Amino acid sequence: MSDSMDESDAVGAAVVTISSESSLEEDGAGEAIVAAFEAAGHEIVTRELIQRDYDNVQSNVSRLIDRDDADIVVTVGGTGVEPRDATLEAVRPLIDKDLPAFLDLFHAISYDELGTGVVSSRALSGIADGTPIFCLPNDREAVRIACESIIVPEAQRLATLANSGTDTDEV
Repeated sequence: MSDSMDESDAVGAAVVTISSESSLEEDGAGEAIVAAFEAAGHEIVTRELIQRDYDNVQSNVSRLIDRDDADIVVTVGGTGVEPRDATLEAVRPLIDKDLPAFLDLFHAISYDELGTGVVSSRALSGIADGTPIFCLPNDREAVRIACESIIVPEAQRLATLANSGTDTDEV
């Protein structure tokens, strides 16, 4: 994507924090997502905080995928290894096409900056009903890395491709 983005290149991002213990005011990881998208000229169409139980996550993420103004959905939280963490399990059935390279890149970049702590870092990405979706851990630095290095640079292209567009960039 070029540095000078016109309005037609901007994507609408739905950002959802999945947590039972925090508020949007205390949500550093969600704020990092918002900052990365806004710095690139994209629009945040909604920012929500939801409880992290399976059914609630699945129904709310499904609702966001169905929004006409949400070109991409990014979740943060509920991806750990604790028994209550069910974001990936709730979102995975909604995904039609996996984007496995995201996880490989995310772990490689995260390891370089954060070390072996990435071993407990779970994430997920794919296309759900024509909408790219990324599920990230609730860690501000990991989210910053994922958004600035991978998600935001590819957001417009992925949104276009996921909706039967044509890929204008060589891979």
